[in-house]
Amino acid sequence: MRGSGSDSLRLLYSYGWIEYFAEGKLAEKYAKYVDQANKANTITPTIVIYEVYKKIKQERGEEAALKAYAQLLGTKIIQLNEEIALIVADVSLKFGLGMADAIIYATAKKERAKLVTSDVHFKGLKDVEFIE
Repeated sequence: MRGSGSDSLRLLYSYGWIEYFAEGKLAEKYAKYVDQANKANTITPTIVIYEVYKKIKQERGEEAALKAYAQLLGTKIIQLNEEIALIVADVSLKFGLGMADAIIYATAKKERAKLVTSDVHFKGLKDVEFIE
């Protein structure tokens, strides 16, 4: 069930997945989101797959990156399409976000998901749960 940024649907930002898989300082705070992530409660834009796979492969190797990828595939994957691309452009202009961040935030907005992140670019934005 989708709600307006409710806890029922969330988008876990790349940083959260990376912190978890790389055992970073915020890994424990992100663990509940990663461990509970499934197709019913978590959406993942394809750009998050790119960011997570690349970073984990760089830091931990291909095997760890493939394990992270497999876990990401357990969520509902959202492709960038024409409709989202227009929202991305508007979000980028309105909030001054770079392309990747705008894609992620626009996807969350379109799907009515709460964005869970530690990226300061999103701090204070609507429907964002900020993890510190």
